[in-house]
Amino acid sequence: MTVQLHHTIVAAADARTSAVWLTDMLGLAVPEHAGHFWQVNLANGVALDFASTGDEPVVPIHYAFLISEEEFDEVHGRLLVGEHDIWADPGQRYPGEINHDDGDRGVYFLSNDGHYLEVITVPYGGW
Repeated sequence: MTVQLHHTIVAAADARTSAVWLTDMLGLAVPEHAGHFWQVNLANGVALDFASTGDEPVVPIHYAFLISEEEFDEVHGRLLVGEHDIWADPGQRYPGEINHDDGDRGVYFLSNDGHYLEVITVPYGGW
């Protein structure tokens, strides 16, 4: 089977602002304008296509990103400098902490639109 996720649409109050926010936070290339989307391209070929919701509220979704140890240090540092709330768990019971659930590190935080974001250095279940 060759099924792969190619892209998904991310709801945003303002597509460009949110795409730039994510690329800045994760240290990614500047988003590209593609039709009425602002596209963020990830290393595994998946694209996040940010779309403005207009007058409709943004419904929060969970997005998890697998990153390297070095990238984790950089993202975690940006979260701390920006005074973003972080949690070690999705239930937000352990504020200000990171987790080591699968042998390395992970942290949860909210995007500028309220999406539930997670960065992990090892996939669930470990390597």
